[in-house]
Amino acid sequence: MASVEVVAEHERILREIESTDTNCIGPTLRSVYDGQEHGLFMEKLEGRIRNHDREIEKMCNHHFQGFVDSITELLKVRGEAQKLKGQVTDTNRRLQEDGKEVLSSMNELRKCRLQQRNIATTVDKLTHCLPVLEMYGRLQEQMRAKRYYPALRTLEQLEHTCLPRAGRYRFCTIMAENIPVLRTQIRDIAMSDLKDFLESIRKHSDKIGETAMKQAQLQRTLDSALSLQQRAGLSRRSRKDAGTDLKGHGGSPISEQDSGILDVEDEEEERVCVLQVPGAQDLVDFSPVYRCLHIYTVLGARETFESYYRKQRRKQARLVLQPHSNMHETLDGYRMFFNHIVGFFVVEDHILHTTRGLVNRAYVEELWELALSKTIAALRTHSSYCTDPDLVLDLKNLIVLFADTLQGYGFPVNQLFDMLLEIREQYGEILLKKWSSTFRQILDQDNYSPIPVSNEEEYRCIVGQFPFQDPEQEKLPFPKKLPFSAFVPKVYVQLKEFIYACLKFSEDLHLSSTEIDDMIRKSTNLLLTRTLSNCLQYAIKKKNVGLAELVQIIINTTHLEQSCQFLEGFISNITNVPPDTINATKLYGTSTFKDARHTAEEEIYTNLNQKIDQFLQLADYDWMAAQAHGQASDYLSDLIAFLCSTFSVFTNLPGKAIEHATMSGKVAQTACMSACKHLSTSLLQLLLESDVRQVSMGALQQFNLDVKECERFARAGPVPGFQGDTLLLAFIDLRQLLDLFTQWDWSTYLADYGRPTCKYLRVNPHTALALLEKMKDTSRKNNVFAQFRKNERDKQKLIDTVVKQLRNLISAHQS
Repeated sequence: MASVEVVAEHERILREIESTDTNCIGPTLRSVYDGQEHGLFMEKLEGRIRNHDREIEKMCNHHFQGFVDSITELLKVRGEAQKLKGQVTDTNRRLQEDGKEVLSSMNELRKCRLQQRNIATTVDKLTHCLPVLEMYGRLQEQMRAKRYYPALRTLEQLEHTCLPRAGRYRFCTIMAENIPVLRTQIRDIAMSDLKDFLESIRKHSDKIGETAMKQAQLQRTLDSALSLQQRAGLSRRSRKDAGTDLKGHGGSPISEQDSGILDVEDEEEERVCVLQVPGAQDLVDFSPVYRCLHIYTVLGARETFESYYRKQRRKQARLVLQPHSNMHETLDGYRMFFNHIVGFFVVEDHILHTTRGLVNRAYVEELWELALSKTIAALRTHSSYCTDPDLVLDLKNLIVLFADTLQGYGFPVNQLFDMLLEIREQYGEILLKKWSSTFRQILDQDNYSPIPVSNEEEYRCIVGQFPFQDPEQEKLPFPKKLPFSAFVPKVYVQLKEFIYACLKFSEDLHLSSTEIDDMIRKSTNLLLTRTLSNCLQYAIKKKNVGLAELVQIIINTTHLEQSCQFLEGFISNITNVPPDTINATKLYGTSTFKDARHTAEEEIYTNLNQKIDQFLQLADYDWMAAQAHGQASDYLSDLIAFLCSTFSVFTNLPGKAIEHATMSGKVAQTACMSACKHLSTSLLQLLLESDVRQVSMGALQQFNLDVKECERFARAGPVPGFQGDTLLLAFIDLRQLLDLFTQWDWSTYLADYGRPTCKYLRVNPHTALALLEKMKDTSRKNNVFAQFRKNERDKQKLIDTVVKQLRNLISAHQS
């Protein structure tokens, strides 16, 4: 069994050796040597080798005859091959000899072809290089001619088209290296031109603005002419043609023309309209900014250029918007300020409409908002220094022209017109100050006497100035006197002049007739209620104003009050607004002149009372006199004479003036009653004043004579119009007191006190007690020995009894 397995294993190993590469039989042989049957395997191996040798021998014997035949044929072929070799060698020799001439010709042909190829290549290269050289030469010419934008285009074509075709030649390399330098040079030159352009428009902005404002002024003039023609009834065709001729430039009058937006016909009409007024493009060469914009666009640095341009223009805007410190002194200062601003924005508008994106609408509007705010602030500041109404009016007209000019370019200007309304208030205050001085001068220079009129011409002249209507006055023959003084027509004329001044400012403010009417009426009311009223008050209350002047002021204010209705009609005529319009402001002239009259009346009463007080200061009573002088005191006689002459002035006044010159009655009656009351009160105070410690019966009788003189004056009726003895009532208190003491009717007084029918109803027990105390002291001190006389003792006892009863009466009344 073991031998069968060994034999099988040896067979396997032998098959493996036969089938395996000799490089890999090491492990197989090792397994043989590791086994125990080494000798047996070797025998098996030798037997296998012998079998293979026998098979090889069999194969060689089988193929040997074929091999011999092959060798024999090969030997025959060798001879033939040698013969062929000789023939080939001979043929080759003869061929070489024959091909020498052909080879020489071929070499010459090859050289010729090579030369032709080189020539073609050279021509081709020259064809590509010549345009480069020509273009470079053109570039140099353009640079010398300062045609930088075409030079930049040439440079771009040279770099991207010509040089790549020309090849890598040294001169091409030099050109290529020089291209960035040329670009930088062109960019720097363009920027230098731009800086010169910015400096140019900064210098010429005032001229550009002046031109634009002249153009706007001409446009307004032509518009007004067109309006007049339309109202005159021109034909529809002529109106249409005129409208075409006068049609505005739209949002950008100058820039649209520059941009080619208007057609040829419109340009011709534009030329006729502006009468060859130069535009922005005529005053400033804009080609540098266009050229620089194109150059930077080609260089791919458009954003850098736009940023630089806008930054520089913003700086210029801030410089333009800084007014001179003395701008408010003259109109030329304001005009130069406005010209610079208008010129700046005309240029920006031109740039906006002639370039694409260098500036946009948002940027221009931002600059305009900045300019508008700073302009309004500057105008508010500097206009506040103005005190001349003519300068303020000229400034208003200049601001309106400034606003209309910029509005023609599409800029919103509503804030400017709102600011003009503010300046309107300031203008009104300046007018009020000016008219205050005018009114005071008129009042100071007036003689406060009726105006004498010697002929019809003088009369018509005054009536033409002041609406005086009095049929009775017109019937009077010349010479005659008008009831009012010269300041009445002068004040009325000044009122109309003030209204005209207000109207001038309201023009061109784009206000309706109703708004203008309301503004004029409000300003006129301020003039009446504040300025004129204060001037009248000043004229009435200043020192050394006589009663005659005060009376004349009352007459004058009456006529001025009557003229207020004509003043209302005058305002309605110039504003074309009916006076009965709903919510229309009414003039307050009536109340103003009534207040002035009331003040004048009060001043009359005050002056009369002061005069009375001055006379009373001359009173020199002997309070210890034994008996009266038998006639009124001298000071009182003089006082009565003064009052009579004074009230005669009132009596001689025209009737209508007196009727209108009242508050609660006629001035003369009120003044007379006030004077009598003041005189009565002052006389009573004189009798009861503390300095008078003793009063004798004789002094009291003298005082009674003076009071009777006053009553005689009152009874005589110094001023007509009093009913009965109304004026005597002013002295009733004094009369009852004196009757009580002179008649010594104490029993009646004490018995009837407190009854409505009491004879001495107006006598105050305190007043009676004070006067009785002074008489009691007189009785005691002046009659030392009176106590030894029975009559004097009885009188003294009577006085003591009356004093005691008066005190009891006062105590009972108080309780």
